[in-house]
Amino acid sequence: MESLSAVQAGILASLAAGLFTPLGALPILLLQRVSQRLEDSLMGFGAGVMLAASAFSLALPAIEEAERLTGGTLPALLLVATGIAAGGGLIMAIEQWVPHEHFVLGKQSGADATKLQQVWLFIFAITIHNFPEGLAVGVGFGNGDTSAGVPLMLGIGIQNLPEGLIVALGLLTAGYGRRTAFWLAFLSGLVEPLGGALGAVAVSFAQTLLPWGLAFAAGAMLFVISHEIIPESHRQGHEHYATTGVLAGFTVMLMLDSTL
Repeated sequence: MESLSAVQAGILASLAAGLFTPLGALPILLLQRVSQRLEDSLMGFGAGVMLAASAFSLALPAIEEAERLTGGTLPALLLVATGIAAGGGLIMAIEQWVPHEHFVLGKQSGADATKLQQVWLFIFAITIHNFPEGLAVGVGFGNGDTSAGVPLMLGIGIQNLPEGLIVALGLLTAGYGRRTAFWLAFLSGLVEPLGGALGAVAVSFAQTLLPWGLAFAAGAMLFVISHEIIPESHRQGHEHYATTGVLAGFTVMLMLDSTL
């Protein structure tokens, strides 16, 4: 990574994080099914990883960069707060403007027209929520500091593992074959390098955008966590397991951020 430019590192890192999605989908080729309780636990784990990444790998570095830019703590906090609001607001607007199905599809058999339409709306929802993840990784590498970007890349990658499995399971229950479900899950992760390229290019060409980019990515991820992942993990009555997953994911990401 250190031998690459900031833009190259951001694109490569976001691609690597995105490729964890098909890795998580691999069990679909072998397993008959995964229990709803395990799905909710895995979603909670992913939410915990993203929550810690938003705080420790995005928001706190954004405050540090903003203090260097503005020369004061209060202006820096206002800058970061504005960036977080902008990131969350944009994803909220996309959620409202673009029709999509929420994160989890129920365990239904058959593949009627309505169900197939729901699956593709569901895939589009995954694409919407993968973009800010890629953006976050790209921004994390945009200033050329790999020590800050690597934990974020690994954290996003780790939370993509359960996501890949959930995407593949949703397709499988809609009547798609195992191989088709796997490859569509693979494709759903490839939007992350697009977000990574945008974030890395933006902050590498204008370093003053770095705190804005970090805060924006944090806000986008926080919206996805609160609006999509945690509510969906609580829909089936497995709140305790999902919350345990959040705690575990948060702890794993905290340890990654502290040791790498």
